Amino acid sequence: MGLHRVVQPAGVLPQAAWRLDASAAVAPNEVRIRVQRLNLDAASFRQLSEKHGGDGDAVRAEVLEIISTRGKMQNPVTGSGGMLIGTVEEAGRRSPLGLKPGQRVATLVSLTLTPLVITDGLARWDGRSEQVPCDGWAILFARSIAAVLPDDEDPQLSLAVLDVCGAPALTTRVVSRYVEERRRTGDPTPVRVAVIGGAGKSGSLSLAAARRAGAARTVGVVPVAAERDALTAAGLASVVALADARDPVALSAAVTTALSAPADVTVVCVDVPGCEHGAILATADGGTVIFFSMATSFSAAALGAEGLAADVTMLVGNGYVPGHAELALGLLRADPGVRQLFAARVAAD
Repeated sequence: MGLHRVVQPAGVLPQAAWRLDASAAVAPNEVRIRVQRLNLDAASFRQLSEKHGGDGDAVRAEVLEIISTRGKMQNPVTGSGGMLIGTVEEAGRRSPLGLKPGQRVATLVSLTLTPLVITDGLARWDGRSEQVPCDGWAILFARSIAAVLPDDEDPQLSLAVLDVCGAPALTTRVVSRYVEERRRTGDPTPVRVAVIGGAGKSGSLSLAAARRAGAARTVGVVPVAAERDALTAAGLASVVALADARDPVALSAAVTTALSAPADVTVVCVDVPGCEHGAILATADGGTVIFFSMATSFSAAALGAEGLAADVTMLVGNGYVPGHAELALGLLRADPGVRQLFAARVAAD
């Protein structure tokens, strides 16, 4: 689990540590990766960009400071990090990950618990996009997860997909349970799914996953007309709604109108805070809200549901579901709308 890499404070797991030992020598159960690109999570990048008024040089300097100070990439405000791609340099003789030197991989664990050193000063990054070309190394533990990158896909595209692969996997699991339960009981009521932030990476994959899992009607909620047009063109949702997810009443009304009823499952994939109460209001009694956003305040969600007397199950999307990488890449390959949105995002970065 990497306990031996914790420098401060002693006794905690690497994710909770303030500082990690990121030295290059690997223990018998570790793997060292030569890092080629980081993917900062959306909430972290937005916070840094807004803090510095879009000044890319200032964002780059702060990211470098965080990594050098903490031995990992963990935004001190959002608490989140991201993931990386790179090439396996060395695998300890007792590593259970099955990785071999020379393989190009994406780590499927957060940068918040990954020992990391940057050696090029992020000289090739302008500080204005989530994807960060770089050079350095990172360490994986025995309990880490990594996926070998497919040879037939652009590595940047694969990185963007694998960064959020937990979202469609968990959406699939939850929606499938609702569909199966209604089949089992003979309930003809269609399963309705709302995805807040439907034009983003995790949102677009979650919409595709919900449809594949049997959702009869889906709505993708976006904040601006450009995202509405892009998501409509991709064809991933039954309907696309324009609403500010921070306005609880407006969001609830948009979802209910689009689906002709509150959602059975609401997936929150936004990168801004303050969307908890709207998601709860938009969800039917007995429904489920999946918070797949590092901008979520889980105390606001819990207390908000209590204050609204909302009988909803709330799930924390933890980023890991068995088979999540294969499922997400499968959606990219099978659904032209998913590829269209991801390709446009990677091109913009």
